[in-house]
Amino acid sequence: MFKWKKSGAAKAPRPKKSPLREWFDSMVFAVVAATLIRFLTVEAFAIPTPSMENSLLVGDFLFVSKLHYGIRTPKTPLQIPLTHQKIWGTDIPSFLDWVQLPQYRLPGFTHVKNGDVVVFNYPPPKPGEEDYPTDLKTYLIKRCIGIPGDRVEIRQEQVLVNGKAFPRPVRSQTSYFIRTGEVLNERFFRKYGIVNDYNSAEGPFINWQPVEEFSKAARANVLVGYQINATQEAVEALKKLDWVKAVEPTTEPAGQAGPGIYGSTAFAWNLDNYGPLTIPKEGAAIPINRRTIAVYGTIISRYEGNENVQVTPSEIRIGGQPIQSYTFRQNYYFMMGDNRHNSEDSRYWGFVPEDHVLGKAVFVWMSVDPAPADVWNKIRWNRLFRIIE
Repeated sequence: MFKWKKSGAAKAPRPKKSPLREWFDSMVFAVVAATLIRFLTVEAFAIPTPSMENSLLVGDFLFVSKLHYGIRTPKTPLQIPLTHQKIWGTDIPSFLDWVQLPQYRLPGFTHVKNGDVVVFNYPPPKPGEEDYPTDLKTYLIKRCIGIPGDRVEIRQEQVLVNGKAFPRPVRSQTSYFIRTGEVLNERFFRKYGIVNDYNSAEGPFINWQPVEEFSKAARANVLVGYQINATQEAVEALKKLDWVKAVEPTTEPAGQAGPGIYGSTAFAWNLDNYGPLTIPKEGAAIPINRRTIAVYGTIISRYEGNENVQVTPSEIRIGGQPIQSYTFRQNYYFMMGDNRHNSEDSRYWGFVPEDHVLGKAVFVWMSVDPAPADVWNKIRWNRLFRIIE
């Protein structure tokens, strides 16, 4: 009897991986998995400034869904994974702009709607910053007030969209002046949800600020007070205190142009009285004149992909030829912070192009108060896993 044997040499056993190789493979897998999750589904962000208070607080950590509006394909592929503009802890750029790809948006299951809290790339270059590619510009988070084709107006702080009052977000803030002779401290204001801005660089106000020489004036029984940013609920509670003489809104008067306000070169607009202004919509055409150039000239020169654009207060030239009308190539949005008097938003820098929109803010998963020293009070337990509305 003959026994048949398999031909060929026997396979040698695989050499066991060294601990260093095991660690390296695990790190590569983790980075690839995290990059894919970040690109395809959700991304984590932190709130550094008070422009959305009291809806979102400084120290909130939230998840932003990219699936709602559709995943945006990368424009700058030569980038270190899990970085944005710089390599962690350095000023070294984390990307190379040698290759710039055309940008597309995959289908989502909804569109940006009025009232959505949206994360997007800050359209103009930040002061002192280089002009980054679209997908690497600084991220901002604001509430969408106007969608393409809407007519937006602000009258004495009341926002109107297409002639109808836009509901004020429940936790939104605006500025007031409290008239009182009492000396108040931060502990008192925190009891009413009025907190400092924690070194914010956004906007001209901090949330509570005593008038200069307050203590001297109080000792002399002179009625002075405090400027605050607060919710309507907090203001109603303050009005009930016997020693509060008045709580007055600090609304800017109509017909007075505000410094740095978008469009104020041709219109007398300010933070509290703005517009009416039509939000650009893809395919919509406008005539070119001094008034339209003041509000749409930046769009035509910066975000529409036009080459050799020259904009003056009275004329726009594309390719050396003056144009009499213009048709928009993409949709735009008008964004505002819920902290209406402490937000750098569309009232200052104009519209958000659709290709700058990243995703919808979904919920707060962690919230850390920057002020308290003890660990237990540092976490805002009542804000954990709060749905953003």
